[in-house]
Amino acid sequence: MKKEPIILPADPMDDEDFAVSAEGMERGQRARLIRQTRNNLGLSQAEFAQRFRVPVGTLRDWEQARVTAPDFAIAYVQVIARHPDMVADALN
Repeated sequence: MKKEPIILPADPMDDEDFAVSAEGMERGQRARLIRQTRNNLGLSQAEFAQRFRVPVGTLRDWEQARVTAPDFAIAYVQVIARHPDMVADALN
């Protein structure tokens, strides 16, 4: 297994802190964008998933940074953030 380079080392004074790789940081930033977009729309995960036809399990994985959201998903979320009603209408 290839070891990821650490870009943010763990704080040695914090037992609960952990080191973060570049890939982990990217995954976290993508998760934040998705979560903030959903929250800004005032939707629960289930509501967002249903309205924009994203499997709720996939949305949870992306938001909790268990899985890195792919580029197409980030682009889709950015369009949703700017034009949520237009996207929802296009799906109906």
